[in-house]
Amino acid sequence: MRARILISLALIASILSISVGMTQQTQYNMPLKTTYESLSPSAKKQVECLAQNIYYEAGYEPQEGQIAVAFVTINRVKSGNYPGDICGVVKQKIGNTCQFSWFCQVNEHAGGLTKHNNVVYNSVKELATFVYANYERMTDPSKGALFYHADYVNPGWPNMKKTAVIGRHIFYIKKGNTNI
Repeated sequence: MRARILISLALIASILSISVGMTQQTQYNMPLKTTYESLSPSAKKQVECLAQNIYYEAGYEPQEGQIAVAFVTINRVKSGNYPGDICGVVKQKIGNTCQFSWFCQVNEHAGGLTKHNNVVYNSVKELATFVYANYERMTDPSKGALFYHADYVNPGWPNMKKTAVIGRHIFYIKKGNTNI
């Protein structure tokens, strides 16, 4: 009788540990629901930079293209070959050349496009907040890309491998990169 009780208890413990493990795994994979207002001041700054980059680079592209642009920005941060935060990546210049062309083209007075009354920008900022909080749980539509350009531009980049075409953008990694 005692053996049966011990076996039953072991079985119950096993079932409980499996279900608890499944719950923890399920919770980890579920997206975090957060709002811009709930972020810390430094996180808000990073989300603003990410939102501006998405807006100016792909604001009127399909949502998947907007997410891909966000991922290129984040991929650059994570690569170790670019500045270590989103704002640094977005604002990076090499010589007089901006890494994201809009940053050199948009002056301080054009910032009116990203004010609170802009419906498209507000939508992009909400998406940027979601991606910022959840990129580690998401599938990267750019497939690890660090570079992209519009389909009507031919930059003649040597040694690049195309990873995705989304909307009007073509995404790339350097040939030989095994991070995808």
